[in-house]
Amino acid sequence: MRSSIFLIYLYQTLSYLKMSENLQFPTETVELPSKGLIYPEDHPLKSGKIEIKYMTAKEEDILTNSNYIDKGIVLDKLLESLVQTKDLDLTNISVGDKNAILIACRILGYGKDYEFTYNGEEYSIDLSTLDNKAIDEEVLSQGEFIKFTLPSTENEITFKILTEKDENQITKEAESLNKLKVNGSSTTRLKHLITSVNGDKDPSNIKTFVDTYLLASDARALREYVKEVTPNVDMKFNADNEMVDMPITLTFFWPELK
Repeated sequence: MRSSIFLIYLYQTLSYLKMSENLQFPTETVELPSKGLIYPEDHPLKSGKIEIKYMTAKEEDILTNSNYIDKGIVLDKLLESLVQTKDLDLTNISVGDKNAILIACRILGYGKDYEFTYNGEEYSIDLSTLDNKAIDEEVLSQGEFIKFTLPSTENEITFKILTEKDENQITKEAESLNKLKVNGSSTTRLKHLITSVNGDKDPSNIKTFVDTYLLASDARALREYVKEVTPNVDMKFNADNEMVDMPITLTFFWPELK
Protein backbone atom coordinates (compact mmCIF):
# COMPACT_ATOMS: atom_id res chain seq x y z
CA MET A 1 0.00 0.00 0.00
CA ARG A 2 2.79 2.41 0.97
CA SER A 3 4.71 1.62 -2.19
CA SER A 4 1.61 2.34 -4.27
CA ILE A 5 1.15 5.72 -2.59
CA PHE A 6 4.81 6.50 -3.14
CA LEU A 7 4.57 5.61 -6.83
CA ILE A 8 1.51 7.84 -7.24
CA TYR A 9 3.31 10.71 -5.49
CA LEU A 10 6.41 10.16 -7.63
CA TYR A 11 4.32 10.16 -10.82
CA GLN A 12 2.56 13.39 -9.82
CA THR A 13 5.86 15.05 -8.99
CA LEU A 14 7.47 14.05 -12.27
CA SER A 15 4.38 15.19 -14.17
CA TYR A 16 4.51 18.59 -12.45
CA LEU A 17 8.22 18.99 -13.20
CA LYS A 18 7.64 18.10 -16.84
CA MET A 19 4.79 20.60 -17.04
CA SER A 20 6.98 23.27 -15.42
CA GLU A 21 9.65 22.67 -18.04
CA ASN A 22 7.15 23.17 -20.84
CA LEU A 23 5.53 26.25 -19.33
CA GLN A 24 7.42 29.49 -19.81
CA PHE A 25 6.55 32.62 -17.85
CA PRO A 26 6.58 35.62 -20.21
CA THR A 27 8.91 38.38 -19.11
CA GLU A 28 9.64 41.93 -20.16
CA THR A 29 12.75 44.09 -19.94
CA VAL A 30 12.23 47.51 -18.37
CA GLU A 31 14.47 50.49 -19.13
CA LEU A 32 15.37 52.37 -15.94
CA PRO A 33 15.47 56.19 -15.60
CA SER A 34 18.93 55.94 -14.06
CA LYS A 35 20.29 53.96 -17.05
CA GLY A 36 22.22 52.08 -14.35
CA LEU A 37 24.76 54.91 -14.22
CA ILE A 38 24.17 55.73 -10.55
CA TYR A 39 25.17 52.25 -9.39
CA PRO A 40 28.63 50.77 -8.77
CA GLU A 41 30.10 48.40 -11.36
CA ASP A 42 29.05 45.21 -9.53
CA HIS A 43 25.41 46.25 -9.10
CA PRO A 44 22.82 43.96 -10.80
CA LEU A 45 21.21 47.01 -12.45
CA LYS A 46 24.40 48.50 -13.86
CA SER A 47 23.11 47.66 -17.35
CA GLY A 48 20.23 50.08 -16.83
CA LYS A 49 17.66 47.36 -17.37
CA ILE A 50 15.62 44.98 -15.23
CA GLU A 51 13.63 41.87 -16.12
CA ILE A 52 10.16 41.36 -14.68
CA LYS A 53 7.56 38.66 -15.27
CA TYR A 54 3.86 39.00 -15.89
CA MET A 55 1.56 38.85 -12.87
CA THR A 56 -0.20 35.57 -12.02
CA ALA A 57 -2.71 34.43 -9.41
CA LYS A 58 0.22 34.08 -7.02
CA GLU A 59 0.80 37.83 -7.11
CA GLU A 60 -2.89 38.51 -6.54
CA ASP A 61 -2.60 36.47 -3.34
CA ILE A 62 0.27 38.74 -2.30
CA LEU A 63 -1.81 41.85 -2.98
CA THR A 64 -4.59 40.62 -0.67
CA ASN A 65 -2.32 39.37 2.11
CA SER A 66 -3.64 41.27 5.14
CA ASN A 67 -0.40 40.74 7.07
CA TYR A 68 1.65 42.38 4.30
CA ILE A 69 -0.90 45.19 4.00
CA ASP A 70 -0.87 45.91 7.75
CA LYS A 71 2.94 46.02 7.78
CA GLY A 72 3.03 48.27 4.72
CA ILE A 73 5.25 45.87 2.78
CA VAL A 74 2.76 44.51 0.24
CA LEU A 75 4.28 46.35 -2.74
CA ASP A 76 7.77 45.26 -1.78
CA LYS A 77 6.62 41.64 -1.57
CA LEU A 78 4.94 42.00 -4.95
CA LEU A 79 8.15 43.26 -6.54
CA GLU A 80 10.15 40.46 -4.92
CA SER A 81 7.88 38.02 -6.71
CA LEU A 82 7.87 39.77 -10.09
CA VAL A 83 11.50 40.84 -10.51
CA GLN A 84 13.54 38.21 -12.34
CA THR A 85 16.92 39.96 -12.31
CA LYS A 86 19.15 37.86 -10.07
CA ASP A 87 20.95 38.90 -6.87
CA LEU A 88 19.03 42.18 -6.58
CA ASP A 89 18.34 43.79 -3.21
CA LEU A 90 15.23 45.87 -3.91
CA THR A 91 16.13 48.33 -1.15
CA ASN A 92 19.42 49.03 -2.91
CA ILE A 93 17.86 50.79 -5.90
CA SER A 94 16.84 54.40 -6.33
CA VAL A 95 13.28 55.55 -5.65
CA GLY A 96 12.97 56.70 -9.28
CA ASP A 97 13.95 53.30 -10.65
CA LYS A 98 11.54 51.60 -8.28
CA ASN A 99 8.74 53.84 -9.54
CA ALA A 100 9.52 52.78 -13.11
CA ILE A 101 9.41 49.12 -12.11
CA LEU A 102 6.10 49.53 -10.27
CA ILE A 103 4.49 51.22 -13.28
CA ALA A 104 5.76 48.54 -15.67
CA CYS A 105 4.41 45.81 -13.37
CA ARG A 106 1.01 47.53 -13.24
CA ILE A 107 0.79 47.79 -17.02
CA LEU A 108 1.72 44.13 -17.49
CA GLY A 109 -0.69 43.03 -14.76
CA TYR A 110 -3.81 45.14 -15.29
CA GLY A 111 -3.26 47.31 -18.33
CA LYS A 112 -2.25 50.89 -18.98
CA ASP A 113 -5.42 52.72 -17.87
CA TYR A 114 -5.33 53.86 -14.24
CA GLU A 115 -8.43 55.40 -12.70
CA PHE A 116 -8.27 56.99 -9.27
CA THR A 117 -9.85 59.62 -7.04
CA TYR A 118 -7.98 62.76 -5.99
CA ASN A 119 -9.57 65.39 -3.75
CA GLY A 120 -12.99 63.95 -4.53
CA GLU A 121 -12.52 64.11 -8.31
CA GLU A 122 -12.16 61.13 -10.67
CA TYR A 123 -9.11 60.98 -12.93
CA SER A 124 -7.85 58.55 -15.56
CA ILE A 125 -4.22 58.30 -16.71
CA ASP A 126 -2.72 56.27 -19.52
CA LEU A 127 0.35 54.87 -17.75
CA SER A 128 2.06 54.06 -21.05
CA THR A 129 2.34 57.80 -21.77
CA LEU A 130 4.39 58.54 -18.64
CA ASP A 131 7.92 59.57 -19.55
CA ASN A 132 11.12 58.59 -17.81
CA LYS A 133 13.07 61.55 -16.48
CA ALA A 134 16.36 59.94 -17.41
CA ILE A 135 19.65 60.94 -15.88
CA ASP A 136 21.92 63.19 -17.92
CA GLU A 137 25.22 61.34 -18.30
CA GLU A 138 27.12 64.63 -18.42
CA VAL A 139 26.40 65.37 -14.74
CA LEU A 140 28.33 62.28 -13.65
CA SER A 141 31.93 63.02 -12.81
CA GLN A 142 33.26 60.26 -10.56
CA GLY A 143 31.75 56.90 -11.42
CA GLU A 144 28.22 56.91 -10.05
CA PHE A 145 28.63 60.25 -8.24
CA ILE A 146 27.51 63.71 -9.36
CA LYS A 147 29.60 66.84 -9.02
CA PHE A 148 28.25 70.22 -7.89
CA THR A 149 29.91 73.51 -7.05
CA LEU A 150 28.19 75.32 -4.18
CA PRO A 151 27.34 78.77 -5.54
CA SER A 152 28.12 80.89 -2.46
CA THR A 153 31.35 79.35 -1.17
CA GLU A 154 32.47 77.59 -4.39
CA ASN A 155 33.25 74.43 -2.45
CA GLU A 156 33.14 71.42 -4.75
CA ILE A 157 31.13 68.46 -3.58
CA THR A 158 30.03 65.15 -5.03
CA PHE A 159 26.80 63.43 -4.10
CA LYS A 160 24.95 60.23 -4.86
CA ILE A 161 21.37 59.41 -5.80
CA LEU A 162 19.81 57.99 -2.67
CA THR A 163 18.44 54.46 -2.60
CA GLU A 164 15.47 53.18 -0.63
CA LYS A 165 17.95 51.79 1.91
CA ASP A 166 19.39 55.28 2.34
CA GLU A 167 15.90 56.76 2.71
CA ASN A 168 15.00 54.21 5.38
CA GLN A 169 18.18 54.99 7.31
CA ILE A 170 17.53 58.74 7.08
CA THR A 171 13.99 58.23 8.42
CA LYS A 172 15.27 56.18 11.37
CA GLU A 173 17.91 58.75 12.27
CA ALA A 174 15.43 61.62 11.95
CA GLU A 175 12.95 59.81 14.21
CA SER A 176 15.68 59.26 16.81
CA LEU A 177 16.55 62.97 16.72
CA ASN A 178 12.89 63.90 17.08
CA LYS A 179 12.66 61.76 20.22
CA LEU A 180 15.52 63.82 21.59
CA LYS A 181 13.62 66.96 20.51
CA VAL A 182 16.37 67.79 18.04
CA ASN A 183 15.33 68.90 14.57
CA GLY A 184 18.00 67.51 12.26
CA SER A 185 16.11 65.90 9.39
CA SER A 186 17.49 68.31 6.78
CA THR A 187 21.14 67.95 7.77
CA THR A 188 20.74 64.18 8.22
CA ARG A 189 19.69 63.84 4.59
CA LEU A 190 22.62 65.98 3.40
CA LYS A 191 25.10 63.87 5.38
CA HIS A 192 23.87 60.75 3.59
CA LEU A 193 23.72 62.51 0.23
CA ILE A 194 27.19 64.11 0.04
CA THR A 195 30.06 61.75 -0.78
CA SER A 196 32.96 64.22 -0.82
CA VAL A 197 33.85 67.85 -0.09
CA ASN A 198 36.75 69.32 -2.07
CA GLY A 199 37.95 65.76 -2.68
CA ASP A 200 37.72 64.72 1.00
CA LYS A 201 35.63 61.53 1.29
CA ASP A 202 35.95 61.05 5.05
CA PRO A 203 32.38 60.66 6.45
CA SER A 204 33.27 62.39 9.72
CA ASN A 205 34.66 65.41 7.87
CA ILE A 206 31.56 65.53 5.67
CA LYS A 207 29.35 65.56 8.79
CA THR A 208 31.44 68.39 10.26
CA PHE A 209 31.16 70.33 7.03
CA VAL A 210 27.36 69.98 6.94
CA ASP A 211 26.95 70.89 10.61
CA THR A 212 29.40 73.79 10.69
CA TYR A 213 30.33 75.20 7.28
CA LEU A 214 27.47 74.57 4.86
CA LEU A 215 25.65 77.85 4.30
CA ALA A 216 21.86 77.81 4.13
CA SER A 217 21.95 79.31 0.62
CA ASP A 218 24.31 76.58 -0.57
CA ALA A 219 22.23 73.86 1.07
CA ARG A 220 19.13 75.12 -0.69
CA ALA A 221 20.91 75.30 -4.04
CA LEU A 222 22.17 71.75 -3.56
CA ARG A 223 18.70 70.40 -2.75
CA GLU A 224 17.25 72.09 -5.83
CA TYR A 225 20.00 70.66 -8.05
CA VAL A 226 19.53 67.17 -6.61
CA LYS A 227 15.83 67.38 -7.41
CA GLU A 228 16.64 68.58 -10.92
CA VAL A 229 19.06 65.76 -11.85
CA THR A 230 17.53 62.83 -9.94
CA PRO A 231 16.24 60.20 -12.42
CA ASN A 232 12.60 59.26 -11.97
CA VAL A 233 9.31 58.83 -13.79
CA ASP A 234 7.35 61.99 -14.49
CA MET A 235 4.12 61.18 -12.64
CA LYS A 236 2.69 64.69 -12.56
CA PHE A 237 -0.90 65.24 -13.63
CA ASN A 238 -3.12 68.30 -13.85
CA ALA A 239 -5.60 68.56 -10.97
CA ASP A 240 -7.58 71.79 -11.05
CA ASN A 241 -4.74 73.61 -12.85
CA GLU A 242 -2.18 72.35 -10.34
CA MET A 243 0.48 69.78 -11.24
CA VAL A 244 0.60 67.11 -8.52
CA ASP A 245 2.08 63.63 -8.20
CA MET A 246 -0.06 60.68 -9.22
CA PRO A 247 -0.87 58.56 -6.14
CA ILE A 248 0.33 54.95 -5.97
CA THR A 249 -1.75 52.93 -3.52
CA LEU A 250 -2.86 49.31 -3.26
CA THR A 251 -5.66 50.02 -5.76
CA PHE A 252 -2.95 50.94 -8.27
CA PHE A 253 -2.37 47.20 -8.68
CA TRP A 254 -5.85 45.88 -8.22
CA PRO A 255 -8.51 48.27 -9.52
CA GLU A 256 -11.32 46.06 -8.19
CA LEU A 257 -10.31 46.99 -4.65
CA LYS A 258 -11.55 50.58 -5.12
